[in-house]
Amino acid sequence: MELTFNSFLQHLNAISISVIIILLLMSIISWYIIFRKILQLKFINWQAKRLLKKFWNAESFDLIIINLNNIKLNHPFSNLARQSINASIHYEDQAEKNITNICTHSEFINRNMQRAMTEDRANLESGLTILATVGSTAPFIGLFGTVMGIYNALITIGAKGTASLNTVAAPVGEALIMTAFGLAVAIPAVFAYNILVRSNRNFFSRLEIFAHDLYTCLNTGTCINMKRKII
Repeated sequence: MELTFNSFLQHLNAISISVIIILLLMSIISWYIIFRKILQLKFINWQAKRLLKKFWNAESFDLIIINLNNIKLNHPFSNLARQSINASIHYEDQAEKNITNICTHSEFINRNMQRAMTEDRANLESGLTILATVGSTAPFIGLFGTVMGIYNALITIGAKGTASLNTVAAPVGEALIMTAFGLAVAIPAVFAYNILVRSNRNFFSRLEIFAHDLYTCLNTGTCINMKRKII
C-alpha cells in the first residue's frame, strides 16, 4: 500500500479532521501574534531611541512639553513622561489651594508612574498568554489525534482479523502525523513566547531606568518651569 498525503487525507475521520482544523487555527493565530509582537517591539525600541534623545537634549521642561505635545505616538516612554509631568503639574496646582495633604509630591508622582508603566506592560504583554496556551495545549491536542489514530488501527485489525502492514499502515501513520502536527504548532509558540518575554523584560528595564531618572528630575526641582499641561 502506497502511503501518500492523499491517502492520509482519505483515511481521516471527522474527529481527525477536527483536530487538524484546530491545530491549523492555533498555528495561524500564534504566527500572527509572533509577527505582530516582533514588529511592535522593533518599532517601540526604534522610537525609544528617538524619544530619549529628544527628551534629554531638551534645554528645559517647557521644550519637553512642546515636543511631547507634538508627538501623537502612544509609546511607553512618551506615555510615562506625559503622565509623570502632568502629575507634577497637577500636584503643584493643588498645592497652591492647600489640598495636597493626602500624600507628598514624590508619592503622587510615583503612583502615576506606576500606573503608566502598568498600563504599558499590559499592552505590551497582550497576546503572550495565547502563545503560552498554544505551546502548552497543542501537543496534547496532537496526542488526542494520535490516540484516535491508534484506536482506528485497533478497530481495523479487529474488523479484518489481521495485523498486516497494509491493514495498520494508514491509521498508524495518521497517528504519528497527528503527533508531528501538534509539535509543529507548539514548538514555534514556545520559542517565540520565551524570546518575547525576555525582550519585554529588557525593554521594561530600560523604561524603569528612564522612570528613575525622570522621577529624580521632577522631585529635585531641576529645570522645572512648566506653565502648560500636556494634552
